[in-house]
Amino acid sequence: MTENSDQTTHFGFKTIPEAEKASRVRGVFSSVATKYDIMNDVMSGGVHRVWKDAMMDWLSPRDGQRLLDVAGGTGDIAFRFLKRAPTASAVVLDLTEDMLIEGRNRAEAEDRAHQLDWMVGDAMALPFEANSFDVYTISFGIRNVTRINDALTEAYRVLRPGGRLMVLEFSQLPNPAMQWAYDRYSFNLIPKMGQVIAGDSESYQYLVESIRKFPNQERFATMIRDAGFSQVKYRNLTFGVAALHSGWKL
Repeated sequence: MTENSDQTTHFGFKTIPEAEKASRVRGVFSSVATKYDIMNDVMSGGVHRVWKDAMMDWLSPRDGQRLLDVAGGTGDIAFRFLKRAPTASAVVLDLTEDMLIEGRNRAEAEDRAHQLDWMVGDAMALPFEANSFDVYTISFGIRNVTRINDALTEAYRVLRPGGRLMVLEFSQLPNPAMQWAYDRYSFNLIPKMGQVIAGDSESYQYLVESIRKFPNQERFATMIRDAGFSQVKYRNLTFGVAALHSGWKL
């Protein structure tokens, strides 16, 4: 996981030095943190809740498990996990402290305080020992990581043998006509919604562009396998607007 100051990456459709991406992503989510959950409901018509429930259905949380939810933001995934496994525990890690603050202010956070830890951290350099967690999740966050391969390598490192990775991320529709219609909606309406609701169109322009830069389902599954995971599978959600990817450390 070495850094090269000459290397570049994408920030939406822009090409920028790798060293700048983390701070730019932090800026995006700091800007929208207070309205992030509301915007998720508005942008997806509430469907993101169905996707997250589908994630839990496939994950099947069990009592006693230890979850690491990376890019966990306001805690949506961790709260769902603990609801289904009342004696489990979870660490919510995010690059942006403002997102974690919003999560800690949620009513569920107080109810689950004895099971939950909130940490600022980087998906590419997790502050945990190897073999520390039973489950690693990342929901709508991995496309914002500077080097996705490094994040997957770190996920594999911190999972215990027999541990499971699950990623929920926006993806690509296999039908070109449906993809065209979805693109029209995303690029024309979502930044405007961001301006009206969060007072920030530029951050949501980036978020829309970042979806188009993310690898498609097959390519991302290959990246997960290359990181060492076994039994890698994916499921499309809402025709491929989003996808769930699962892998095991065996």
